[in-house]
Amino acid sequence: MRNILTIFRRELASYFATPLAYVFIVIFLVLAGVLTFFLGNFFERGQADLQSFFSLHPWLYLVLIPALSMRLWAEERKSGTIELFLTLPIRMTEAVVGKFLAAWCFAGIALALTFPFWITVNFLGRPDNGVILASYIGSWLMAGALLAVGACVSATTKNQVIAFVVTAALAFVFTAAGSSIVLGMLQGWAPEWLIRGVAHISFLGHFGAITRGVIDLRDVFYFVSIIIAFLAANAILVDVEKAE
Repeated sequence: MRNILTIFRRELASYFATPLAYVFIVIFLVLAGVLTFFLGNFFERGQADLQSFFSLHPWLYLVLIPALSMRLWAEERKSGTIELFLTLPIRMTEAVVGKFLAAWCFAGIALALTFPFWITVNFLGRPDNGVILASYIGSWLMAGALLAVGACVSATTKNQVIAFVVTAALAFVFTAAGSSIVLGMLQGWAPEWLIRGVAHISFLGHFGAITRGVIDLRDVFYFVSIIIAFLAANAILVDVEKAE
């Protein structure tokens, strides 16, 4: 745990040592506001809730999370510092988990800075704050799952642009799998078990259930499973790189 915390502090500090952190946070907050008030029709809906805010998070993360995760390992490989990093007296799992937790914490900070939306909706009406809190937790879990996918992809290449594109593509697959468009294409010819399976792997279905105010352990387990599976793959890929 001590090694994980050391790597965590090192990585988190590195975000704020460059303009990257501030640019990411500003873009995230601006896009969240624009999408919520204009595309989500926050005021026109006339309801005291943040559904128009959270419903756009899966699509907002398609661009922003890959931009955050693409540098996790690709930058280390490109600069050659991965060899030095891996010579430290730490386990591979500690390095992978430490870097991931730093990125996940940073994403959580960006998400927490959207608190003015919460204050605004409470000023305008009497929302169900339990539902809003559950939605924040669900959004953070979804961000963690996408970051784990991005970290795994980043470990396979030295090119951050490739890491960004591949992660965005995988994130789109995980997100759009449960959309009515994809499921509609399967209706009529695909067996029912396949349709249910495709719908089950979608972030939309699990995140949507949480935003209704019910934190089902099955939805939490789904996101945690995605995180563990891709972090395990991440550790194997970095271990292969170390062996070479």
